Amino acid sequence: MALDRHEAAQRLFHEKGYDALSVADLTRALGINPPSFYAAFGSKAGLYARILDRSAVTGAIALARILAADRPLAAALAAALEEAARGFHVAAQAFIRDSIAARCPQQAGELADFVCTTMAGMSASARHGQSLARLLGTARLAGAAIRLALPG
Repeated sequence: MALDRHEAAQRLFHEKGYDALSVADLTRALGINPPSFYAAFGSKAGLYARILDRSAVTGAIALARILAADRPLAAALAAALEEAARGFHVAAQAFIRDSIAARCPQQAGELADFVCTTMAGMSASARHGQSLARLLGTARLAGAAIRLALPG
């Protein structure tokens, strides 16, 4: 699938949300027929998973930059949540867990689960029309909770 097709599909998922987007919408936007769509992706969920993987790899949320070790871990995780609020993308949980484990291994599982669950919740809320201001409020509150959970 050409890069521009990935971008077109990603834009459609972002604009309409997963549930509201039909395979007919996707095939029309991608310029392919339904049999070709199913042969390439297996299902709408298959395409969505591919886009999420691509987003994590290409930096739709610039996780490598955001979670860099040159800033406090709590600030980095809060920034990742705020970026998710702005972009409505689900980041790669393993990457987040590994980034936390490098600096705070004893809490990596718990913090990664909290961050990823919060991101998923914000993504779902965005699809249901929650405003950016409210999503950013959630991200900031979660960031405050992370600061409390981290040692010194």
